[in-house]
Amino acid sequence: MNLNDENPAAMAAQTAAATGDGASPKTAAGWRKMFSAFRHRNYRLYFSGQLVSLIGNWVNSTAEGWLVYQLTGSTALLGVVAAASTGPMLFLSTWGGWVADRHPKRTVLVIAQIVSMVLSLLLAFLTWRGLIQPWQIITIAGLGGIVMAFEMPARQSFVIEMTSREDLPNAIALNSSMINGARIIGPAIAGVVMAKFGVALCYFIDGVSFIAVILGLLALRLPKHVRKEHTGSKLDHALGGFRYVWNNPRVFTILTLFAVVGIFGWSYSVLMPAFARDVLGLGEQAYGALLTASGAGALAGALCVTAASEKFKARTLAIGGVWIFSGMIILFALNRNFYAALPLLAGAGFGMMLFMATSNSALQTSVPDEMRGRVMGIWALIFGGMMPFGSLVSGGFARMVGVPVTIIIGASICILAAAVTLCVVQRRDRSAAGAGK
Repeated sequence: MNLNDENPAAMAAQTAAATGDGASPKTAAGWRKMFSAFRHRNYRLYFSGQLVSLIGNWVNSTAEGWLVYQLTGSTALLGVVAAASTGPMLFLSTWGGWVADRHPKRTVLVIAQIVSMVLSLLLAFLTWRGLIQPWQIITIAGLGGIVMAFEMPARQSFVIEMTSREDLPNAIALNSSMINGARIIGPAIAGVVMAKFGVALCYFIDGVSFIAVILGLLALRLPKHVRKEHTGSKLDHALGGFRYVWNNPRVFTILTLFAVVGIFGWSYSVLMPAFARDVLGLGEQAYGALLTASGAGALAGALCVTAASEKFKARTLAIGGVWIFSGMIILFALNRNFYAALPLLAGAGFGMMLFMATSNSALQTSVPDEMRGRVMGIWALIFGGMMPFGSLVSGGFARMVGVPVTIIIGASICILAAAVTLCVVQRRDRSAAGAGK
């Protein structure tokens, strides 16, 4: 990953040094840099609505994993549901990136949120009436994956339209903070709601939460969309993102490491319901607490990226993040105590977010505006193709060797992949330095 000395978040806007409120100029400027994207009205509206919706999403996902394992007791089916929810992105996210580059991104996002709201409310109804079956969960998860294939590239590439190029890295880091702030609140709510009222209410909460982000999107003040004309066929235009990635070593390396971590590292989350219930012997509320701990660590990691990116090389944050995440996950898999599991998962979330936020910023700041939607479509394709593959593999492998061993093997592969990536980057730097002499 050529996340070299060019720190993406260091490109954030320079702000005024003095505030007149008694704070030192250096401190005031530092805090303003951490939240510089909030100076844009559109981004503030988007952030507020998206935060509410994401809390609902985490309530949904926490309940879904628990319900599937409660209905079936199958780790393999946990993998199938996870694969169904993101698998369609493997086939459709390239087209989703094309749509994001050709059509108003807000329109794409509003349609996607409305469809997602309907799916969540349908799940709530089926569960409330006692009609829910595993095949229904898988089908609705698959439909949600189709929506995500178009929503994710549009959302990722829409951020710059609500802020500016100079504030883009800060906005990406704040988005990560938002997502992981929701990861703290959502699972905690889900644990209490499942224990006291049942899973149906969790799905209903998610469905209603979409109203906030829809209203936020509709309230944005955006310039009129101007469609750019492109030569060549639609297929050729959509595949242009792949040609760009293949010919750009920096972008190619970022996406390759992201794919490896997605397959072998992130799949641990798919096995969390089984680990919580069968290995640690926990109930719904404690399971929600585990996910909340992971979200708290990830939030800390996202804030760390906004504050420390000027002090550390981007490669240090990204590679170090993979190593921290993997080490904590290995310790978590070896642990059998609930209270020890909480800080270990927090550490894992911290490391994962160092990697995710830094690599996402490095990717978007490396890509020209006209390619951003398609490249982020490839990001979504990797998310939707590699992660479901990892979910299926980990779910099936856990049946043979157990959940803890599966988690340890995946984390060990991530450690090795990060080490290889660092060697590749350093060798590329030496070659570039030699060529420049």
